[in-house]
Amino acid sequence: MSAWVIWVIVAAVLMAGEVLTMGFFLAPIGLAAALAAIAAALGLGAEIQFGVFIVGSIASLLIVRPIAKKHLSVPEHSRTGAARLVGTEALVLQRVDRDGGRVKIGGEEWTARAEDESASFDPGTRVQVSKIEGATALISHHPKG
Repeated sequence: MSAWVIWVIVAAVLMAGEVLTMGFFLAPIGLAAALAAIAAALGLGAEIQFGVFIVGSIASLLIVRPIAKKHLSVPEHSRTGAARLVGTEALVLQRVDRDGGRVKIGGEEWTARAEDESASFDPGTRVQVSKIEGATALISHHPKG
């Protein structure tokens, strides 16, 4: 089996591992393996292939990984859709407990459920949206009271 084929297999395995872990650690190393595959396809020796792999791994981990991780975390002000509602205040319209209820979030009515199954909130209570699951807001005590 050609060396470049082995490097391509290594790169593919690392990329597949990245998909499973989502830590953006294996992908930069997989990128380096792909560069080593190119070096092998050009007929460069094993020492140079390993050198390309090691330098490529270090460079991609130090340069590419921080940039990618920065872009993966979306700042609160940039969120869209229902994700934008997480952390906002809601007003309880109909008693909310572990089984359900209704809240008003930003002028819209939402079905709601208490995030803490032992909690309940009476109408008129100000709460905080902790999470959105489908069309249901999970709520918790408002941090201001």
